[in-house]
Amino acid sequence: MGGQAKGKKKSKPKRKENRPNTDAGFVGLSPQERMKLRVHEKAKKKTAEKYSVQQLLEKTEECMDSFDFEMAGLFCQRALDVDSTNLLALDMQGHICSELGDTQKAKGISFVQVLSFLLLELSPDVGHSKYMYLGQIHTGQEAVDFYTKGIQVLLSALDKQVQTTQAQAGAAAPPDEDTELPTAKDVCVAYCSMAEIYLTDLCMEEGAADKCKDFIERALQYRHDNPEALQLMASYLFSTERNQEGKEYLLKSVALWLPAQKQSAASSSTEEDMQNEIPPYESRVTTAKLLIESEEYETAVDVLEGLLEEDDEVVQVWYLSGWVCYLQFEKAKEQQEREGREVMEEDTEEWKALKEAGRSYLTNTKKLYSKLRCDDQPMLEHVDQLLGDLGGELEGEEGDPVLDEDYEPCSDEEEEGNAEAPMEH
Repeated sequence: MGGQAKGKKKSKPKRKENRPNTDAGFVGLSPQERMKLRVHEKAKKKTAEKYSVQQLLEKTEECMDSFDFEMAGLFCQRALDVDSTNLLALDMQGHICSELGDTQKAKGISFVQVLSFLLLELSPDVGHSKYMYLGQIHTGQEAVDFYTKGIQVLLSALDKQVQTTQAQAGAAAPPDEDTELPTAKDVCVAYCSMAEIYLTDLCMEEGAADKCKDFIERALQYRHDNPEALQLMASYLFSTERNQEGKEYLLKSVALWLPAQKQSAASSSTEEDMQNEIPPYESRVTTAKLLIESEEYETAVDVLEGLLEEDDEVVQVWYLSGWVCYLQFEKAKEQQEREGREVMEEDTEEWKALKEAGRSYLTNTKKLYSKLRCDDQPMLEHVDQLLGDLGGELEGEEGDPVLDEDYEPCSDEEEEGNAEAPMEH
């Protein structure tokens, strides 16, 4: 009995000594924070017991495929809770943050630090996508360095594919189980990303124009019919005042995807191949700006109509639509004066239609600008100037395409995203 009692007495200090190690992560935390951390740790343990990392990543991929990036982020975070250094999970997390536009958040969270370590120490020459994600969430020279390494990995992988294909020539081809194999398009897109940096962040660097042109030319070597590469070349040429050449590249780019967009809208088609040919939304906003600069007003209208059908809550698209109507109105009047002919009834009707369309678009611009609490004073001043020349804002009469007065942004984050993204002009 005495021996047992002594054993019990000795066991108590041991438990007390172990306790600080168990709660080492709780030092300095408030009771509420400790409770949250304990709940989180318990949830992690349950997740690990119920689901494997592979199962969680499969759910993440399903959500990403259906463009539900918020839910994908939740599943991916659960996978990282179980295995914080899982390379695939880190890759996916980078992609999700980029898609959600959380670049500042992406820079601050620990996965970037872990991922950087893994890239340098564990698998620096395997998997180009992680470098592309890191390029997206960084700026300036840092982004260029990540893209450069990603392209090196891409080209090495493409060389290995060629060698494998040659080795298997004449033999029965094995089933292609890897849908993530790099392609020439991947190389093209990477070079486009680097060229864009030298058109924006690093435009003032010495030799920026030459580097930009070089990267665009390399992109076109891998995909001569890539719309974004052709548009980047147009932007470069416009920036160097070679407007006619720039216009040719721009129209060539638009011809590759605008007919497909019109066909998709007319048939309500959702075919993946057709959708893949259409550049991202922001890229098409840039297309509209360049078309307006090139005085290709009718084509600009087609592009802008497609953008409004896709998302009618982007202030800049409404603004550009109103501006192009104003420019068409001014051009029609100038042409009539230049020809020195009498104003016909058809002229009057055309001018009236352009003025009313312009007023409608610009009225909606101001309404949406106010509701989204945008902050682009120069654009707002230009809108007011255009409306003054066209006859002022439209009243909210029945049939006018004015916005729903009950519209409210869903959240502060969405509000900031909608307000900031479309404001460059």
